[in-house]
Amino acid sequence: MRTTLIFGASGQLGQCLAHVAQERGTSGLVFLSEAQGNILDTEGLAALFAQHRPAYAINCAAYTAVDKAEDEVELARKINRDGVENLARLCGDYGTVLIQISTDFVFAGNGNLPLLETDATEPISVYGLTKLEGEQVIAAHTDRFFILRTSWLYSEYANNFVKTMLKFGREREELRVIWDQVGTPTYAIDLAGCILTIIETQNQQFGLYHYSNEGLTSWYDFAVAIFELGGLPTRTVAIRTAEYPTKATRPMYSVMDKTKAKAQLGVAIPHWQASLRTCMERLAAAQ
Repeated sequence: MRTTLIFGASGQLGQCLAHVAQERGTSGLVFLSEAQGNILDTEGLAALFAQHRPAYAINCAAYTAVDKAEDEVELARKINRDGVENLARLCGDYGTVLIQISTDFVFAGNGNLPLLETDATEPISVYGLTKLEGEQVIAAHTDRFFILRTSWLYSEYANNFVKTMLKFGREREELRVIWDQVGTPTYAIDLAGCILTIIETQNQQFGLYHYSNEGLTSWYDFAVAIFELGGLPTRTVAIRTAEYPTKATRPMYSVMDKTKAKAQLGVAIPHWQASLRTCMERLAAAQ
């Protein structure tokens, strides 16, 4: 079996890929931390590709500090666009399939219908813009790629909304959480499963896909569900986005339609509430 290189393996999704691969017994995966596989180091990348001649390259490396990106535009662009182009060029040279992770932030979020892959993009933040630029540079170098846009990622690993809410819920009697931003939480374990299914089935339906869990919710309702499942008595107060100003603007509605992913990738997508319950059970068991 030819090798799969995983870049950004020390982050949340990389750790979830390692977890799911171990559960499934998936072999041939090479997990690369930033130090081992820096997507901005063109010489280092070339050496890795020459050594492994990978069948797949999964890019979990990204600049994801949404608010900070407004001040660090060039750094965000280097990682989210130039780093992706470096990988895409080598993937084209070696016939490697590139699996790139993107985001719902490529949309403005002004509508109220689930977003299709064919809908017009209009990023309203530096983070969203640079992630879109990362999508756009791929096709110039290879046509063997999967771009998976996802949203609101959480898991047992790294820092994320679920773990932050649990921490705050134990420390505070009351939390104010935004209720007018609507989207879909995505359990990164489920996304990792989708990625490994693409590899294991050697799927050739290349292109752009939306992948998040099913259903929709607001950050407020997401937080309430976390507290209920966690048995925390935290009082949750719903506030508008305008009451919690941030440097970067977020999409108000970024629910994505997953019809294409279910049909062409052959994956069953759980509802966000079911996946949250699974994650909470695993977090509780680890304590």
